[in-house]
Amino acid sequence: MKNFWIRTASAIVYVILFLGSMYSGMLLDNPVVGNFIFGFFLLFVTIGCSYEFFRMVRLQGACPSEWLGYFYAILPLLLVMFVPLMGLHGFTMMLTAFTIFPALFAFAAILQLWHHGNQPFRDAAYTLLPLLYIALPLSLMMAVQESYGAHLLFLLVALVWVNDSGAYIGGSLFGKHKMWERHSPGKTWEGTAFGMTVAILAAVFIGPLLTDIAWYHWLALGIICSVVDTFGDLVESMLKRSVGVKDSGNIMPGHGGFLDRFDSLLISMPFAYVYLMLVVQS
Repeated sequence: MKNFWIRTASAIVYVILFLGSMYSGMLLDNPVVGNFIFGFFLLFVTIGCSYEFFRMVRLQGACPSEWLGYFYAILPLLLVMFVPLMGLHGFTMMLTAFTIFPALFAFAAILQLWHHGNQPFRDAAYTLLPLLYIALPLSLMMAVQESYGAHLLFLLVALVWVNDSGAYIGGSLFGKHKMWERHSPGKTWEGTAFGMTVAILAAVFIGPLLTDIAWYHWLALGIICSVVDTFGDLVESMLKRSVGVKDSGNIMPGHGGFLDRFDSLLISMPFAYVYLMLVVQS
């Protein structure tokens, strides 16, 4: 029972900080200030996730250039935070960022000349990975908020939460057949199906009420978020099992670390953003 209350209190603090920063612009009636508050919250999460990632890959014997990795990780968020002040569009800046990835990797590889690891190209790739795996998806959350508003971003985040909660409840009640025991022994097909069903229904019925996006787009977003969410959780479980740890960290008592809480969002947000930009906006 004590652990239940610890988990509950930790989750409440997490939700208040997340949603409070997300809606800070509306609460303060100042979108610019709200953009910076949300941006700094995501910067905090980015640094926390990157720290946990580097800690885990060091357990594999990797020697990434961590200071460079942190710089790469915070750069996209800083760009998106200051893009509105420069009168530019966030998506344009993201596309520009993609063009410099080869240069970023090349610099990380050059630095390995001064390191003593026995797999320098692996270490250079690990240096760059937090930018791709962590920073860009979190930056896309800010881009979604700027382009479509806090309500739509909240719904995308909520779909991931609903899918995870539904999968846990469904697995507890009906779970019999293991889905991917090698990476996540507790995940079942029944729980996954239950979570996806609840998330898709929530998207179709609640999405059109809070946004001006049609129900069929929300059907697609519900499917995208629930399916990709499941794989996001499995990807992080695969990483943790490869280094022999149960949780990525302990920042949230009873829940684990930053990566444990944001793993699904990191994978699902790019897919949702691409759908919004290429299908909904067009």
